[in-house]
Amino acid sequence: MTRDLFNAELQHLQDEVLILGSMAEKSLLDAMEALRDGDHAWSRKIIEDDLRINRKRFEIEDRCIFVIGSQQPMASDLRGLASILYIITDLERIADHAEGIARINLMLGDEPLPRRLGYIPSMADRALAMLRSSLKAYIDHDVDSARQICDADDEVDRLQDAVYDECIKAMIAEPSTVQRNTYLIWAAHNLERIADRCTNICERVIYHVTGRMEEINVSKY
Repeated sequence: MTRDLFNAELQHLQDEVLILGSMAEKSLLDAMEALRDGDHAWSRKIIEDDLRINRKRFEIEDRCIFVIGSQQPMASDLRGLASILYIITDLERIADHAEGIARINLMLGDEPLPRRLGYIPSMADRALAMLRSSLKAYIDHDVDSARQICDADDEVDRLQDAVYDECIKAMIAEPSTVQRNTYLIWAAHNLERIADRCTNICERVIYHVTGRMEEINVSKY
């Protein structure tokens, strides 16, 4: 494999990472819309579509391993390919968490609209922004931006705590809402995990560019 062909393969893999990222982003957006609207048909579609996301991840992984085996890349190139393998795993897991929210929507059943979701939509907005920012940092090889993602993760953690406190108080005040509020806590947990996955992506950006592994997913509060 010539250097030009290797660069073309690497560019193709990076493009495929962005496609997978857009699929994960759409899954999260759709899951939250379905949750807000109580749309069960939409949630079922999200669950079905998760198989497509899994297949895309495995396709990228197979191609990446082929390039590693056929090219025997040097250190910086190997870091880039290894980072792709880790990043696509996190993107596929992000989609899994979105699927989890879709399943929670089904468990909530029919409720009067609009739904009372408290801080959960704000969590979703921040997690979505983190996903977009982490992918941009990956494409731009932007180490400084990657490190700053952890600040947004702290805010998602604080919002998760607020959801938990709000739900526990509601359970105490009205025991009949225990199941519903438990489901909302689960939804918040999925969003918190999405934010953590985004910081994982940023750690791989730093590793790719600098060759150093840095733990940036550490709470500051």
